Amino acid sequence: MYALYNILLLIAALFAFPYYALKMLLTGKYRKSLGPKFGFIRPESFTNMKGSPRIWMHAVSVGEVTAAAPVVASLREHFPDACIILSTSTETGQEMARRIVTTATSFIYYPLDIPFVVRKVISRVNPDIFIMTETELWPNFIRTCKERGVKIIMVNGRISPRSFKRYAMTVFFWKSILNTMDEAGVISEIDAERLNLLGMLPSRIHILGNAKYDSLAAKASPEIQEEMEGKLNLTKDDRVFVAGSTHDGEEKIILNVYRRLLKTYADFKLIIIPRHPDRGQSVHAMAKEAGFNDCITMTEINSGKQRATERVIIIDVIGELFKIYSLATTVFCGGSLVPKGGQNILEPAAWGKVIFYGPYMEDFRDEASLLEKTGAGIMVRNGEELLGGILRLTADPDILSRKGEAGRKIVAANIGAAQRYAEMIRRHITCKA
Repeated sequence: MYALYNILLLIAALFAFPYYALKMLLTGKYRKSLGPKFGFIRPESFTNMKGSPRIWMHAVSVGEVTAAAPVVASLREHFPDACIILSTSTETGQEMARRIVTTATSFIYYPLDIPFVVRKVISRVNPDIFIMTETELWPNFIRTCKERGVKIIMVNGRISPRSFKRYAMTVFFWKSILNTMDEAGVISEIDAERLNLLGMLPSRIHILGNAKYDSLAAKASPEIQEEMEGKLNLTKDDRVFVAGSTHDGEEKIILNVYRRLLKTYADFKLIIIPRHPDRGQSVHAMAKEAGFNDCITMTEINSGKQRATERVIIIDVIGELFKIYSLATTVFCGGSLVPKGGQNILEPAAWGKVIFYGPYMEDFRDEASLLEKTGAGIMVRNGEELLGGILRLTADPDILSRKGEAGRKIVAANIGAAQRYAEMIRRHITCKA
C-alpha cells in the first residue's frame, strides 16, 4: 500500500512542482517554505532545540495555529523545561505561529511526505512525541514516527464531511495508518464517529472539545479594540459592517448589500477581509467598479496613510482578522455563500458579535448549531436575506447586543479543552519516560 501511495505521490509531484516553481518565481509565494519542506532547514532552528522532553506539535495553517496555541501554553505549564517544536505547512501559518505561540522553543516547516525527506527531518528533530492539530494524515511521516518509537497523538481532531468522503473512498488504507496512532482527542461526537468509521479503535478516541475557544476567549480584550480603532481612525460609536474571510463570488454580493444598507444608514462603514490577502487588489478593483472610489487598504495604512473619510476598508494583510472583528456592528463570515465549507465563526462570537453566514457551513456545522441556539449565529441564503437581517438588528440595538452577548458567553463557557488535550498528551510522555 505504501509503495502505491508513493508512486501516486511522485506522479502528483511531477505535475505540482512546475506550478509551484512558477508561482514562486512570478509572485515570490512559497519562497520561504519550499526549501525547508524539502528538508533544507537552517541549522539554527535545530541549535535552539534544547530541553526535555522533546515535543513536536504540527499546525497546518492559521486556523490550526489558533487551536495549537493554548495547547502549547498548557504543555509549557506541565513541562517547563521541555523543548516544544511547532511546525506549520503554510507561510501565513508560520508567521502567525511566531507571533502568538510565544511559549514554543523552535519553529520549522513541516516536511513534504517524501520518505527520505521525512526521515532526515525526523532524525534532526528527534521528538519523543508528535502531536498533529486537527486531522493532518501523512502516511510516510506517521509510519516513520512509529518505526522510531515516537508517540503519535491527534488534538482538536476534526473531520469535515468533504474530508470524510475522501478518506472513506480508501478506508482500507487509512485504517492501518490510524491504528498506528496512540490516541486521538476530537472536537465533537460526529468527529469521533467518523474517525471510528475510518477504522480507528473507539478506545483510542476521546471527545475533548475545541481548543480554539480557549485561544479566542483569552485574546478578546478592550486594548485590542482600542488599538484597531486608532489604526483605522474609527470610534466606538461608528457603525461598521465587517465581511471576514470572503471568497471570490462573495465580495460582489457584500458590496451590493452595503450599497443598499447606506440608503437606510448612511454612516455605515464597510471592512472587507478576503480569505486570501493576495486578492486584496482585485477586491479593491471590485469596490471601485461598484462605485466606491473612497477605498483604502491596510497596506496603505501600514505605510503611513491615515484613513480620513474612506467608507470602504480592505484588509489585504494577514493577522488582523480577529482584531478587526472587535470593531463590528454586524459580521458576515465568508466561504459560506459559495461552496467552500465556511470559515471560523467563533472569532467574531468571542467579541460578542452577531454573525451572518451562508448555507455552505459544512466545516463549521457544530459551531453554527451552537451559536444559532443563542441567536448569535444567523444563516442567510443570499444577499437579500443578509441585508434584511442587518437592517432588522441594526434597528434594535438592544436585541443586537443581547444576542451577541449570548454568543460570547457560549465561547467563554466552552473553554478548558486545551487543558484536557495537554493532560492526554502528558499521560503519554509520562509513560515513555
